Amino acid sequence: MSILLIEVMNLNNGLGSPFPGSDQGFQLLQPRFLHLFAALQQLWSNFVSLKRVPVRKKTIFYIIFFIALSIVFYGIVSWYIPGYNDRKLEPISKVAQFRFTNQDGQAVTSKDLDGKVYVAEFFFTTCPGICPMMNDNMKQVYEKFKNEPDFRILSYTSDPKTDSAAKLKAYADSMQVNTSKWIFLTGRKDSLYNMARLSYSIDDPKNNLTNIDDDFLHSQFWALVNRKGDVLAIYDGLKKREIKGLIRDIEKELKN
Repeated sequence: MSILLIEVMNLNNGLGSPFPGSDQGFQLLQPRFLHLFAALQQLWSNFVSLKRVPVRKKTIFYIIFFIALSIVFYGIVSWYIPGYNDRKLEPISKVAQFRFTNQDGQAVTSKDLDGKVYVAEFFFTTCPGICPMMNDNMKQVYEKFKNEPDFRILSYTSDPKTDSAAKLKAYADSMQVNTSKWIFLTGRKDSLYNMARLSYSIDDPKNNLTNIDDDFLHSQFWALVNRKGDVLAIYDGLKKREIKGLIRDIEKELKN
């Protein structure tokens, strides 16, 4: 059984070949397939010779045998079907048209993001709690993609009464980022909150209050938006594992 598992692992390593499905790739993997099937044949020989083995041991052997077959089948399918292992992101909402003011006092509209992949978040500059941690994590995303021409980060304030364009500019300067790539936005409070809850889906729309002055949005969630303006997924900006997943998904979307 250990021989079989080693061969399956070797086969899966081969699946990362830069020429999947090509004749050259098949020639390189052919010895592994032969070793793999030889191991399976040996396992099957053991399988059919279990007539006098206790029932409990037979059951355990059957389970191991069919698990091994499943692994082999998965490896073969992954090799021959391009994109079989890719995670598929289906749109969960659509970003509505918008117009807000950036850190330089200039208008930024949804048209400016056409054809761009971007991450949207909501924060406020005077936040003493999750926002500094969240934006430290966001800076990792920024550093990874700051040289990608089709990538942006949009940081909307959830406290527009305090966060004027000048205040956002000072905050951006403290972060030492290129504000043509990482854009900080302010505007009307009700418009900002509708974007968070109805467009980006990072907060429950039921949290909208009748009196906007009594409402306050405080969320650690980020939205990934594709080139078509579709929100593809929501990520927790405080969890390292989800941030790594976000980075992988951005890389995939930039290739589309």
